[in-house]
Amino acid sequence: MLVSEKVMDALKSIGLNLYERKIWVALLSRGVASAGELSEIAKIPRSRAYDVLESLADKGFVIIQNSKPLKYVAIDPKEALERAKKQIMKKAEEMIAKIDDLKNSEIIKELDKLYKEGMKVIDPGELTGAIKGRDILYQQLETMFKNAKKYISIFAPPETIKEIHNTHGHVLEKLSSKGVNVKILTNKPLDAEFLENLKKIGEVRKITTSKNTTGRFCLIDGKHVIISLTDHTAHPLQDTAIWASSEHAASVFEHMFDSLWEKAEKFF
Repeated sequence: MLVSEKVMDALKSIGLNLYERKIWVALLSRGVASAGELSEIAKIPRSRAYDVLESLADKGFVIIQNSKPLKYVAIDPKEALERAKKQIMKKAEEMIAKIDDLKNSEIIKELDKLYKEGMKVIDPGELTGAIKGRDILYQQLETMFKNAKKYISIFAPPETIKEIHNTHGHVLEKLSSKGVNVKILTNKPLDAEFLENLKKIGEVRKITTSKNTTGRFCLIDGKHVIISLTDHTAHPLQDTAIWASSEHAASVFEHMFDSLWEKAEKFF
């Protein structure tokens, strides 16, 4: 192997597949080479080498030399990574522009109409789902927050409260200014500086029960609930929760929240 496994893993982490990693490393070791030469060094099928090199060129890792046979020129690794970053940013900006255009087009009206008609025939029991991964969980929370009309009730440890504030604080602050009642209940003390930030969102309390009450759940308007099935210490990729659009499920946790809230200590 031309480089260590650590190097190969690092290249994988930035989106290069196995053949791309092998070919690029092989080219770096030669400087300039043909597809046939690189396929032999990298030990990949020659028929795939051309496609792989073209993909690397598109990503900014390789320069194609217009010769017969075609030659491929290596780029300084730092420069190659910088070019790849710019390509990714350019493609992301182009995709964002397309998504924004779609959101503002007549097409979205047709899709929205289809969605609303479909929702009318769904049994309430079907509006549930499992969520795995903290990023997905927080995306679902953001969607629920944005649709809140009356109130949001959050019960979680300080670590989760801080994550929610970091990711959705601006959304919650905006909702609070519009009259949505935000209540945050936690089981441990919060530092004074963080509490000042939470004042812009809503009221915060700490449970005072002697029992070690833990858990994470969020209620929206008495209609929607997200319940975490894992502790906040779980790996972000393993964080698991259940989402339900159910007044019955929400009422069960709402009763629990209200009971804890009434006995909780006010922070401010």
